[in-house]
Parts: sequence; C-alpha cells; structure tokens
Amino acid sequence: MRSVRAVTIEPGVAGSVRVEDVPEPQAAMGSILVASLVVGVCGTDVEIVAGIHGTAPPGRTRMVLGHESLGRVLEAAPGTGVQTGDLVVGIVRHPDAVPCPNCAIGEWDMCRNGEYTEHGIKSIDGFMSERWRVQPTFAVRVDPALGELGVLLEPTSVVAKAWEQIDATRSRALWEPQRVLITGAGPVGLLAAMVGAQNQLDVHVLDRVTSGPKPDVVRDLGATYHSGAIADIGFEPDIVVECTGDGQLVVDAVTHVARGGVVCLIGSGGGSATTGMTAADLATKVMRSNNLVVGIVNANRRHFDRAAQALADADHDWLARLITRRVAPERVLDAVTREPDDIMVVVDFSR
Repeated sequence: MRSVRAVTIEPGVAGSVRVEDVPEPQAAMGSILVASLVVGVCGTDVEIVAGIHGTAPPGRTRMVLGHESLGRVLEAAPGTGVQTGDLVVGIVRHPDAVPCPNCAIGEWDMCRNGEYTEHGIKSIDGFMSERWRVQPTFAVRVDPALGELGVLLEPTSVVAKAWEQIDATRSRALWEPQRVLITGAGPVGLLAAMVGAQNQLDVHVLDRVTSGPKPDVVRDLGATYHSGAIADIGFEPDIVVECTGDGQLVVDAVTHVARGGVVCLIGSGGGSATTGMTAADLATKVMRSNNLVVGIVNANRRHFDRAAQALADADHDWLARLITRRVAPERVLDAVTREPDDIMVVVDFSR
C-alpha cells in the first residue's frame, strides 16, 4: 500500500507529535483526492499537541493533525463540483451519524448531541498530510486569485458565523451598532476586524503587544489599535468580539460593552483566573443592561461560502501579511511554539 508523509499525534499525550509515513487515504474517505499545499496552525492545534484535548479515530491511538487546510485537487469524479487542478479547502466538522435535527439540515456546526466529528480534532484524521481525501459535500473550491491565501478560509468561516450571530440579534430591538472592539490580534481577531471594516463599522483591536507587525496591520485596515485594558480604550463598544479566551478579558468585555450590546466569544482559553467581579455581579450587569453574550464555534457550508466572498473582497496584499511564518512538516514543533511576531504560522507541504 502506498504511504504518505503526515504529522500525527496521540491525543491526550503531550509531546507525542511526530512526522511519519501513514497509509494513503482510501477512496472510502472521500471521492476527491487532494495534494496538500499549506496547513494553518492555530491555538486548537497547540492545545492538542500539549495533550489538552483531541480524540483519535475509532480503533486507533494516533490521528493526523491539522484542520486549517488548503490543497490542490489531484482526482475528482464528474459531478463533484471541482476538477483536477482546483484549489480546495476541507470543511472541518461533519454531522453526527444519528443525525440530530441540526445536523440533518446541514447546520452541523450547531450539533445538539455532540456526536459530530472534526478533521484533526475529533475522530477524523486531519489535513496535515501530503495527500488527503474529502467528500464533495465538504470540499470548498477556492478562488484561484487567492492562491495560498486560501488557507485563511477556515478561520474566516468562524468569523463569518460570528458576524451572522451578531447580525441576528438586531431583531431584539432597534439597534444600530457603530463601534466594535476585537480583543486579540491573532488570525481570527484580524479577520474579524476585516469583516467589521467591510461592514462599515468603526473597528478597534486590542492586543497586549506594542511592537511587531500587528499594530501596523490593524492601522492599514483603517482600524484603531489599542494595548492595555478594555477599561482604558475610552468608550463602550456596541459589539465586542472576544478572540483570546483569556478569562479576565471575557469579564472585562462583558463589564464594558454598551447597553444593549453584544459580546461574541470566539476564543478558547485555559481557565485563567479573573479579578474584579463575582459571577453574580457579572450576571446582574448583563441583565440590567439588556446585553447578550453568545459563544460560537466551528462553521457550516454557508459560513465557508460567506468567508470565501469576504476574502475575495479583501485586499490580498493585506491578507498576505497575516501569514508570518512557514515551516516544513519536519519542524512542526517550531510551528506550535509561538514567536513574538507571529500572526499565522503554516506548515508547508508545497516544497
């Protein structure tokens, strides 16, 4: 049997990541065969490598890592919607086998019973492999003009879902948001800021760094960069998109959002300690201000399609600045070890 080079991990075991030869994916895993180009590395991958979470496919102890994909189609049957040579991204989450009511209608990102699967995270191999397969339903064709910037599609899909959820809150009452604060200037935070700017909002981004590429990237988007505390930015935002998962920032976001405003939680944190308010006081603040706090994770096909449009509408030179480092598969540990100027790091299979 032919083998391919892949980055694998034993979920739950810190330090078990390695590059090894694995069997080439079989046709049963998807009728579209893809040659991997680049795979993004995000905080979820860092946590899996650290042994914090992740679930191997049934009957196995190891799993191929990686969920932020981009590859070129090698084989595709007629009627799949793609053809040889196309750039594609694989949708991360698949519906559960039951399926629950949401999975049954294509809203698998809102799975109710938790039996979904996710490439490189939960029960399905990921995309950090020389070649991978995907079913047509879960393959998203990328505009050739984006080239390798198509690796930004998966994180942008999460952002597209966040803005969809925020927009849905307009039905609560008359609400015309003007200012949005994004906490965290990583890939998701900067892409959230990009979509906020596309929506003609006054965009502000807060991050702890004061040097490096992030401040200039934010300013060149036409947004305002802040460092320090939310309390010091000088206004109460109508929307806060929290992309760090830091406990104190979550508390500060809920504390300082404007009346009737929305806090959208995208980041996943490690349970850091917080100061300043008890849970009861925080709940009282939300209640008395008619605030809404919503958490979102993952995305479905609709969000990937909206993300593709957002990237197509963006300045591609600006997008290219978000990819700050490339590493070979053999140096994957370098990819999960953050450097001060990192925004997005990719594992490069194209060479």
